[in-house]
Amino acid sequence: MNAEFADQDWYLFDWPFFEQSHHDLARTAAEWAKAQANQDHAEDFAAHCRAIVASLGTAGLLETIVPPDGATFDARSLCVMREAKYLPGCRAGTHVAAFALTEPEGGSDVASTATTATRTDDGWVIDGHKTLISNAGFADHYLVVARTGEAPGAKGLSVFVVDADTPGISFGEPIDFIAEHPAAPIAFNQCKIPPDALIGEAGQGFAVAMGAFDIFRPSVGAAGVGLARRAMAEALRYVRNRQLFGKPMAEQQGVQMAVAEMASDVDTAALAVYRAAWVNDVRDDLTSYVASMAKLVASEAAGRVADRAVQLSGGAGVTRGNLVEKLYREARAMRIYEGASEVQQLIVGRGLLKGRARP
Repeated sequence: MNAEFADQDWYLFDWPFFEQSHHDLARTAAEWAKAQANQDHAEDFAAHCRAIVASLGTAGLLETIVPPDGATFDARSLCVMREAKYLPGCRAGTHVAAFALTEPEGGSDVASTATTATRTDDGWVIDGHKTLISNAGFADHYLVVARTGEAPGAKGLSVFVVDADTPGISFGEPIDFIAEHPAAPIAFNQCKIPPDALIGEAGQGFAVAMGAFDIFRPSVGAAGVGLARRAMAEALRYVRNRQLFGKPMAEQQGVQMAVAEMASDVDTAALAVYRAAWVNDVRDDLTSYVASMAKLVASEAAGRVADRAVQLSGGAGVTRGNLVEKLYREARAMRIYEGASEVQQLIVGRGLLKGRARP
């Protein structure tokens, strides 16, 4: 444990995966989070989300996602947190981006993407529908995966950047999830974009999308680690102070065993996540196996830890507004977005069976 954080609720693990810059970033992020906790939330959820992004940009924390010119992307920094014309605004927090991949009928099957991008004399025309898109409705730019037809299935997809004010793009009502999260459907109706809106090469969209997942899936796992740590901290506070059968709950053997299981889940999840980030930063050899393992292990562990925290909290744990109740709902969603746990299992299993995985 980093001694500077020993008496606080949150600290960065003192493991060899990290350098001093990561501990400094952890301190900055913790101070930012503490300040945010005292801020009033705007009634408009979209405005509240944009305000958070702007605050992150002002604090310099978005540089972990969009590094300054000449700087190297550092996946460990992204996990501690969670040049085109669009990047400076995203880095500063003045612009918000979104990744439009999932479709109503496709779900986890990216190869079945039905949204089309048709080449024209002066660019492309996009038609189709997306759903469950984070930041939809208030983002400034959208990375859209669409079928361009170079080959069937996954080999015929491309990625485009589409500005929110492009004619032909429209947004549905915000989706009411089990846990608060900004997302909505998107429709593209004869949406015309310029030739330079294509990212990379036509027909390489699946590789671009999977490459993005390999980077961001460990960061989702990192969010799971943070959630699990907070849920465990809340449970520890509760059992230390709650009296049961004439003595503190913490003295009950069953409680001690449950806490031990929570701790083992937290440590295992953190090791899987930070291994993936370290492999990317130090070895420059992040594989889908390692990235998916991080997301799978951490999101499932977060679910178990949050569930135990609810159980240990008894009636308080299932009372709306209680923190562990909120964490439980958020942990449940983590097992689905950025690729459901079953998808991660397929990636891990296939990688091992084909000899392309290196644990």
